[in-house]
Amino acid sequence: MAQETARRRKNDEKKDKERVVEKKSESEETKDKDEIKPKYGPHVTFPYQRVWSRCVLILGVMLVVWYNSRNGKEVSFARQKDVLVSRTQHVDCSTDYKAEIDKYPGCVPEKCGRVVSDKLVSASEADTLLQLAKNGFKYGGSDGGASTLDLQSGALSKGTKFIDVYRLSDAKKIFNSADFAIYKVVRTKIHHAIAHHFGVDANKIYLTKPTFFSRITNAPAKTIHDEYWHPHVDKETYESFHFTSLLYLSDYGRDFEGGRFVFIDKNSVNSTIEPRKGRVSMFTSGSENLHAVEKVTSGTRYALTVSFTCDKEQATVDPSFDRTKHA
Repeated sequence: MAQETARRRKNDEKKDKERVVEKKSESEETKDKDEIKPKYGPHVTFPYQRVWSRCVLILGVMLVVWYNSRNGKEVSFARQKDVLVSRTQHVDCSTDYKAEIDKYPGCVPEKCGRVVSDKLVSASEADTLLQLAKNGFKYGGSDGGASTLDLQSGALSKGTKFIDVYRLSDAKKIFNSADFAIYKVVRTKIHHAIAHHFGVDANKIYLTKPTFFSRITNAPAKTIHDEYWHPHVDKETYESFHFTSLLYLSDYGRDFEGGRFVFIDKNSVNSTIEPRKGRVSMFTSGSENLHAVEKVTSGTRYALTVSFTCDKEQATVDPSFDRTKHA
């Protein structure tokens, strides 16, 4: 019995030694794996390594955002779906504009900038003017993408040139006294809205020429007159302009694509207006309001430009049905 007990104890001790050897072997094997040296030298480590890694990652993201934004940030000034009583953006008057307009007491704006309103012109008034524009463009139209019809002079784009629409035998089919009466109502509303929003005397600003309809399609440009998309300043294009207004007669995203109006401000910030039928955009005409129109990619974009001057010598009268009678 004592011998049997001694034999079992000996076997148990043998098994315990084998387990110890196995564990030691596994431990050494793991240690060998851990001690495998990197191909290009030891890994670099330093205090707060994970914190610094995250900081570098965040900085990288910020650099990407900055790089993308430095080429132009876009601010939506008026979207097509908005219905605005009025919305205003103030900008500093440009030095050249301020220096000139100071010569006209009562006509100096309290602040330069731009205003958008969807409640100034009624739907029926916009429809009437749109139909008037379409009637006129039936007798002409540029070979390129941009056509104009000047209501003061009668100049209508046709091919690569212009014709006098008032001299056409069908002029009385295009224009009538009722249409011009609607135009005058709309022009008067815009006149007083500009005076109100910019804090000038309505009796000190005067309608100036040209007053024109524009029709833009995606047809490729044929002449320089078709290249409407270049950034420009109205005061440089039309010396008499001090206040510009645009009445949109078609809807962005419905009647046409592209063709948004873009104010190009300092630091490459662009303020965009999506045309909406009946929407009026009004702005000071100096270099504080550098702007462009995006290329129309499909459909047809209609608008009416009506502008005002502080210089009484540059004033003009409203177009009238009498002009067609004497053409």
